[in-house]
Amino acid sequence: MKPLEQGLSRDSSVVVFDDVDKRYGDGTAALRGVGLSLSPAEFCFITGPSGAGKSTLLRMIYAAERATAGVVHVAGHDLARLKPRSIPFLRRNIGVVFQDFKLLPSRTAAANVAIGLEVQGISPRRIRSRVRQVLAQVGLAGRGHLKPGSLSGGEQQRVAVARAIINEPAIVLADEPTGNLDADLGYEIMELLERVNRRGATLVVATHDMDLVHRFPEARHVQLEGGRIVADSADDEDEETAG
Repeated sequence: MKPLEQGLSRDSSVVVFDDVDKRYGDGTAALRGVGLSLSPAEFCFITGPSGAGKSTLLRMIYAAERATAGVVHVAGHDLARLKPRSIPFLRRNIGVVFQDFKLLPSRTAAANVAIGLEVQGISPRRIRSRVRQVLAQVGLAGRGHLKPGSLSGGEQQRVAVARAIINEPAIVLADEPTGNLDADLGYEIMELLERVNRRGATLVVATHDMDLVHRFPEARHVQLEGGRIVADSADDEDEETAG
């Protein structure tokens, strides 16, 4: 599999959903006819009520789910044709932040962040240097020796952000990243993610928190209901330009 970076250019789309349906074995239709194109370095909120399909859409980007119909491309790669052995490589180029952190409680913050580098066989010295750099970047300098149980919820989510960006991924996905935090801490986490986006990563954030969306009015806003896209601020901008 070619590196994601080889499929990226300012004129191309880093993620494309082409008339995508996703149905589960029990008959539940999670996505219906979804068409979506995301550009390199774009910042996009995906919103909608519980069950709208937000998490499913994100899971399809990092190949945790496959489309029932339609095509999903990530940096030019058709995920339906992606061989199982190539999926780990794809995921090294995609950082994911979860609502419930998903940190390993037995490992320190630094060790949690280091996982993505360890699986690549990078030298321990380089890993230590990079982990210190990223922990400082998310405001956790000097906290790397602590285990998750000794950190606050906001600090744990900062560790999760650091883990997601340790490989300098082309795409960062965040699924309800502020759901377990109060409003102020949630905004701090979003500011961290926005800085990652400004450095060039495509950022996709699934959330039901409209107050959070309103605090970042420059971001694209895609609304899902019942598995369908019912509104897209990019379409509104296109209409204004045409007008």
